[in-house]
Amino acid sequence: MSPTSASHRRTHNLLLISKLLSLRDSTSPLTLLLDSLEQPATPLIKEYIRRAKLSKVHVIFVSFETLTRPDGIDTFILARRKSLADIATEVVSAASSPLLPYPSAATASNKSLVIIDSVNPMIDRKSNANNEQKKQTASSSGRRIEHGKSTDDDDLNGVVIEMEHRRKSGRGVVEWYFLPPAVRIHRQQGKELVMLLDDHPLYHQGEEQGGAERGGWEPESTFELGLTERQRLEREGVVLPYFDAQRGEGPGEGGRILYDMGEEDDFDEEEDEI
Repeated sequence: MSPTSASHRRTHNLLLISKLLSLRDSTSPLTLLLDSLEQPATPLIKEYIRRAKLSKVHVIFVSFETLTRPDGIDTFILARRKSLADIATEVVSAASSPLLPYPSAATASNKSLVIIDSVNPMIDRKSNANNEQKKQTASSSGRRIEHGKSTDDDDLNGVVIEMEHRRKSGRGVVEWYFLPPAVRIHRQQGKELVMLLDDHPLYHQGEEQGGAERGGWEPESTFELGLTERQRLEREGVVLPYFDAQRGEGPGEGGRILYDMGEEDDFDEEEDEI
């Protein structure tokens, strides 16, 4: 990728994640999150709530599984054992209530953030930032990291977000981001802190450590000459024919391509003669 294209991609994707988290008018009205036992979506939800409070947006939390009211929620709706019609009525009532916490803000009072805690389909998938750095180091050095529950605290390590954004044309944009830990973000923080995962120093450190362990030397160039680890493994697994041009068997005998067939070739001599 050329420097101009890389710069354009970085600027565009950072602007996209900023618009999504800050609830800009031009963003999609629906964002779906996927979490897991390894990485809950709680840090990302807290960031949505924090930015909504800064923008004086009314926050409504519809709970199917959450028992305690999260911090920063203006309206908490228990949805268990209620019909969808009843839930929708409560949400609309809360969103249009004249008793909003920011009555002086005319524009903000018309906007609400509705968080539903148990919708399964998703667009975003989170991953522990410390795990991703270890995976990158292991991938570069040829080691393998098994998936499983992490014992690290996400509030100290931050969160890695894989975002898939679908345009109206159906074309998808996939990008990886790093969200700093909550302990480093002030409630009134206005500056954008989300960065591309490619720009995170620990991620690059993993690549450098992996390259040092391989001990390979590559010449400097203005374009990419090296291979990824996956490409190296695929190249090593390719079986190539070889030439006998160096045997010196006389005129017309050299340069033949020889190939030793194995069981996987499924060669039938009778079929070849036909």
